[in-house]
Amino acid sequence: MRVLITGGRGQLGRELQQALASQTVLAQDLPELDVTNTAAVDRAIGQFRPQVVVHAAAYTDTAGCETNPELATRVNGEGARQVALACRQADAAMLYVSTNEVFDGQKNEPYLESDEPKPINAYGRSKLAGERYVQSILDGFYIVRTAWLYAAGGNNFPAKVLRAVASEGELRFVTDEVASPTWARDLAQAIVGLIGQPAYGIYHLTNSDCCSRYQWAQRVLQLAGRDDVALRPVVQADFGAPYRKPPYSELANRAAAALGVVLRPWQEALQEYFLTTPARAGR
Repeated sequence: MRVLITGGRGQLGRELQQALASQTVLAQDLPELDVTNTAAVDRAIGQFRPQVVVHAAAYTDTAGCETNPELATRVNGEGARQVALACRQADAAMLYVSTNEVFDGQKNEPYLESDEPKPINAYGRSKLAGERYVQSILDGFYIVRTAWLYAAGGNNFPAKVLRAVASEGELRFVTDEVASPTWARDLAQAIVGLIGQPAYGIYHLTNSDCCSRYQWAQRVLQLAGRDDVALRPVVQADFGAPYRKPPYSELANRAAAALGVVLRPWQEALQEYFLTTPARAGR
């Protein structure tokens, strides 16, 4: 299979390259591939002629998206549109990586693939715009919603927690943002299983079970051997951020599970992450 990966140097992009090592893969990222540049997108996809494009490139800084929603829409929305148009021209399928933040978090039970999105921040709105473009342009598409990605070497939550240990005294994390921590390695393997079968549609792929940011930080500190660190539960309002996060956005994997694609509990994945990358987990 010929697979082109956008965002190839990101957390998921790197893991996808490992998971697809037996396939013919082209992974590109900035500066060689700017997904907002029509000519660059057309050239990359047109020359490589992939069977599938995994569109993992995104602007994921929630605060940055809120400050500059035009940039968020240009990268996450219009960028997905450019990739989808090029895929249609090349007769390639497209997998668009989306987010739990397309939901408002008010359901209080896991969201199904069929639930209507209702984002409450600029990041979620920009990713939903990308979903809509992909759905309107292509018949052969996979939309994969995931949550709370982390991988070795990334600027992710476990790394931020451990950096904070070195620079702060008491750590504070919220109890009113709940979702599913997802190891990018597990997501990459699930994506490979998904694109191996032409069952197009919307999928929810996260490590199973859920927790709050506070509970996730607790487990990170335990696995890092730092149970001594003071950790205080707070709520989102205590930080006064200019954006909101969905309070409960666990995603139910119904569609992929029906195809035999299932991810293990987040606790197991996080433990293996620390066991396999102990020297890099805090970077």
